[in-house]
Amino acid sequence: MMRPGSAPPAFSSIAGSRYALSMLLSILFIVLGLLLLIKGADWLVEGAASIATALRVSQLTIGLTIVAFGTSLPELTVNLFSSFSGANDIAIGNVVGSNICNILLILGISSILAPLAVQTSTVWKEIPLSLLAAGILFAQANDILIDGADASILSRTDGLTFLAFFVIFLWYIAGMRRLDPADDKDEGEHHSGFWTSCGFIALGLVLLIGGGRLTVMGATAIAELLGVSQALIGLTIVAVGTSLPELATSTVAAVKGKADLAVGNVVGSNIFNIFWILGVSSLINPLRFEPAMNVDLLMVVIATLMLFLFTHTGWLHRRLLFWRQRKGHVITRSEGWTMLASYALYVGYLVWRG
Repeated sequence: MMRPGSAPPAFSSIAGSRYALSMLLSILFIVLGLLLLIKGADWLVEGAASIATALRVSQLTIGLTIVAFGTSLPELTVNLFSSFSGANDIAIGNVVGSNICNILLILGISSILAPLAVQTSTVWKEIPLSLLAAGILFAQANDILIDGADASILSRTDGLTFLAFFVIFLWYIAGMRRLDPADDKDEGEHHSGFWTSCGFIALGLVLLIGGGRLTVMGATAIAELLGVSQALIGLTIVAVGTSLPELATSTVAAVKGKADLAVGNVVGSNIFNIFWILGVSSLINPLRFEPAMNVDLLMVVIATLMLFLFTHTGWLHRRLLFWRQRKGHVITRSEGWTMLASYALYVGYLVWRG
């Protein structure tokens, strides 16, 4: 005899089968998405490096523009859909979580695979500009804290401010000097023709966007099946999912010895995410900001400061500790592990916060 309130065995069996099938399809989406991301990143790095040499433009410039914009397209796509549907937690959490992921997870893994030599211009210009972007976002998103308003909103005026800074960033990139002397060694390498390289970049971007989309769909479906909150999805699964193009591109670039592409891609993407993506998103539909996310905004600032500090540890060691002699600005494997551990602690906090 069946107990009151219990489901018939046949119904329970069907529900369990549907749950298992949904979980399996979600996992397949993630696996296929990752495969597309890896291949797309490989083509994108090769095409971008070839164009950099053909046009005598530094790889850092390519990383800060073409590669950064291309790998930020998944974040832009997610945020556009989120803005139109009014999913504020996803829109803001996606950008904030992606920026944290870009530095702590992506550069952490990249520097573990191969120590990353960072150009002086990146250390003193692009990284501080990324820090400025995080500071402006913190100020614009805290109407309650700064102005004593009833609610904190990223308004259309804030969006226009972000876009104005984005135009300044593009102007700065346009004025960057041509091919670095350090890149002259690449001229002896074999590179594809200009249009062939453009084709590789286009195909790479298509695979990256498609792979990122599939991965996010699969990860989001798994999260919903497990009953995870929307805020947690935005800061973790969606943020990591939309950052997978950056992860694939930067890790492949690091393995291939293209440190400028690896670092430029991450720093450029972080600037794009705040000034361009949040600018467009809040222009479409003002975004309500929950004060609880101030911890996450502070984490963006802390992660950027960590990146800035780690590019100076060689100088500090030489001047203060007189050991571990190291020239230039290099993110070492030990510093990569530190970034990775910091990201694990942050994700643990998010899960605890729930």
